[in-house]
Amino acid sequence: MEHKPWLKRYDEGVPKTIDYPKVPLFHFLEESARRYPNRPCTIFKGAVISYQEMDSLTNRLAAGLADLGVKKGDRVGIFIPNTPQFLMAYYAVLKIGGVVVATNPMYSAREIEHQANDSGMKIMLVMSNFYNQVKKVQPNTKIRQIIVTNIKETLSPVTALLFTLFKEKKSGFRVTLQDNDIWMPDLIAKYKPEDRPDVEVSPDDNAIFQYSGGTTGTPKAAIAMHRNLVANTLQIQFWMPNAVMGKEVVLMAIPLYHVYGMVAGMNFALSAGASLVMVPDARDIKDVVVNLEKYKATIFPAVPALYNAINYFPDVVAGKYDLSSIKACISGSAPLLRETKETFEALTGGVVFEGYGLSEAPTASHCNPLSGENRTGSIGLPLPDVDARIVDLDDEETVLPVGEIGEIVLKGPQVFKGYHNMPTETRNALRDGWLYTGDIARMDEDGYFYIVDRKKEVIKPGGFQVWPREIEEILQEHPALVEVGVAGVADPYRGETVKAWVVVEPGKKVEKEELREWCKERMAKYKVPTQIEFRDELPKTHVGKLLRRELVRQHKEEQEG
Repeated sequence: MEHKPWLKRYDEGVPKTIDYPKVPLFHFLEESARRYPNRPCTIFKGAVISYQEMDSLTNRLAAGLADLGVKKGDRVGIFIPNTPQFLMAYYAVLKIGGVVVATNPMYSAREIEHQANDSGMKIMLVMSNFYNQVKKVQPNTKIRQIIVTNIKETLSPVTALLFTLFKEKKSGFRVTLQDNDIWMPDLIAKYKPEDRPDVEVSPDDNAIFQYSGGTTGTPKAAIAMHRNLVANTLQIQFWMPNAVMGKEVVLMAIPLYHVYGMVAGMNFALSAGASLVMVPDARDIKDVVVNLEKYKATIFPAVPALYNAINYFPDVVAGKYDLSSIKACISGSAPLLRETKETFEALTGGVVFEGYGLSEAPTASHCNPLSGENRTGSIGLPLPDVDARIVDLDDEETVLPVGEIGEIVLKGPQVFKGYHNMPTETRNALRDGWLYTGDIARMDEDGYFYIVDRKKEVIKPGGFQVWPREIEEILQEHPALVEVGVAGVADPYRGETVKAWVVVEPGKKVEKEELREWCKERMAKYKVPTQIEFRDELPKTHVGKLLRRELVRQHKEEQEG
């Protein structure tokens, strides 16, 4: 069996290897500003910021951050949804050698606090509607200053006026700053682009801390260097040989705080001189389809749940929108069903090709070909310069032959540096240059890979990562419960959903809704169990370990029965 059978399956024009420039990640923004100065970098609710303007704004903000004491290697939090301000904050931090710690806007107070303390961030850039939330946890962290931005700052004058009059206060964006906190526009206004300090940022410097769950349920920060992000951005760019530099329009509805949106959406777009159409809330399907049509989006990275939602959106079904500008869609974060793919392709004429990745690589390692064969159920082929193997689940070393099931391990220029302050976890994940993904898979004779199961038991509702143990521990704190089991079960809309099996203490009573409310107060909304089942007891091993897979098997039997 040849070593890399997948290379024969690459689309014409996709290189087997890439010559990666030794540059920091923000080089892509600077280069596109030089080559396409007047081209829209971001489009948000009709307001445009050109590449030249974005480069200038990030330089000025970088100067401001440096004056506030941000030094090379310092971690800086970004708590901003999909708006131009996310880009400004992200590239400004990188330009002075800072490390981006992007925070999920759906996080609860306890999750924000953990991330702030674990990363050691001292400054956070925040959208104004999250300001009070961050302010509450600030005393328990080392955050010394908050830079605040209002969504209206990047709207057109008319839209901004209407927002101020009718939405700002009601939606929680109107806030009064406390202590020494500062508005982002006030900080930017103090500086000229040339004030940006000359900080030497090398490809080996840390660029991001990307938080993902761990097998223990404790979120851990995967450290990606500039060269990891540069490599992955170019791997994605070269995978689409039909992408025209300086001409594409990328619709950005998947969140930028997640590496998938950050790399396959934002960084890819800036490397290609593409325009980024920003949609802050992917749940607003009308906003997504209006923007797709209005700006004639050509590239649309998304998750299966979003493609599915568009497929069944009444106005799309009725043919009220022309989505024929779409030519390429990378689908990631959850399994893509054949029906979802085929329906979306029929609606748009574009190609949806499934990929696979993880925060540790920083996003993509595999993808189905754009014009070649997409095999149903497959995550596709390893990207250029990626080596992948299936190893034995017991000895974790023996490379298995074609068709056999084991753990998928990877090697490539995008593979991360390790976990922040977690040497044991790092040693477990990185062995002899190979990344152990924890995902169980097989490879066919042509080099297409198929995910079979997840060793780590992560649940992925709508593409988010949810760790069963974290939810079990929070539910376990409820005074009426004695035992809790949590696992992912199949869901026709989100691919997978969170289900909890609970045992109530004898003599006590509790309703499902009360348990949901308990969860809502203590975790992000997508983690809250959508299904709760009361049980007299939960299945366990002879040493008393909860058998989550048995719960899932029983659930499946009941559904089929």
